Amino acid sequence: MSDSLSLNKLEKLVAMETQLRGEYQQQLDDKDLSITQLSDGKTALEARITELEKTVATQLATITELSGKSKDAQALEQRNRELHNRSDRMKEEVATIKGRVKELQKDLAAERAELVELKKYDPQRLRKNLDASKKKLAEKTKTGDTLQKSLTQVRAENTQLEQKVKDLEAQLAEANPEQENQPEEGDQAAA
Repeated sequence: MSDSLSLNKLEKLVAMETQLRGEYQQQLDDKDLSITQLSDGKTALEARITELEKTVATQLATITELSGKSKDAQALEQRNRELHNRSDRMKEEVATIKGRVKELQKDLAAERAELVELKKYDPQRLRKNLDASKKKLAEKTKTGDTLQKSLTQVRAENTQLEQKVKDLEAQLAEANPEQENQPEEGDQAAA
């Protein structure tokens, strides 16, 4: 009896299971379908997450690379700014130096003019000119002395000759008082 009771119970259980299965099979199938869809969705989401993780990793690598390049670019920009400032300072220095060069050129031109002026008074050349002038002066002095002596001699001779002429005229006048008057009259007739 106990077996039959158990069998009977078992049959009731199977019948109940069949009945429940009939009533809830649709729901179970729907739930299975829903679980399968959710499972597929989960798999798709996991694949999507994997793709997104790869994308994030790629983007992270790109960002890291760009960050390095950005640092390089920033360093380059900083260097460019420094070089630009340096070139501006150098331009200012060049302008200052150009002004100084112009001033120095003016000073050089003035010094050259002064040098030319001083070369006119070159001591060696002046000494040579002085020596030459002294020689010329000595020659002229010697010539002047010679001429003075000659002049003195000529004057002495002239004085002697004039004296002789006077003596001769006096002798002539004493010897020929009458002849003197005649030539004067002849001279007046010729005139």
